[in-house]
Amino acid sequence: MKTMIVREFHDFMLPDSYLLDLSDQKIKGCTGCWTCWWKTPGRCVHHDLDLFYHHYITSEKVIFYLTVSQGFVSGNLKTLFDRMIPLFLPYTNYTSGESMHDKRYEHYPDIEIHYQDTFLETAEKKIFEDYLQRTFYQFHSKNINLTGETGGARP
Repeated sequence: MKTMIVREFHDFMLPDSYLLDLSDQKIKGCTGCWTCWWKTPGRCVHHDLDLFYHHYITSEKVIFYLTVSQGFVSGNLKTLFDRMIPLFLPYTNYTSGESMHDKRYEHYPDIEIHYQDTFLETAEKKIFEDYLQRTFYQFHSKNINLTGETGGARP
């Protein structure tokens, strides 16, 4: 099974997996130019995530190790989510009863998320987890599993 790892913490690695280490890579912001949809479909004008796009869409599973920043995902991770738009078509459908971008590809990976659980309130943790569930649901992932970790150790 081909696996990809996106991490902001932890040094966990799998043999033959692709790593996007957000702890030492700053993601450029989306310019909103629509080039990834109209001029070079599926490819961003920045070209800094070309390998990420390829490995993400060809992986069976993507494992995320996320930090929590001010009760939410980090700005760098949110920018990565914004920059994942080339993986989808600019067209929307309402077959699920809500607006969703059409798939560009037949397959999207399963998602496994480990995050540093620093939440003091259950409601805050629920908002965080609901956001991640909704994000990857909109990204057409079928299986989405979240695990909060205290102390940053692998479960």
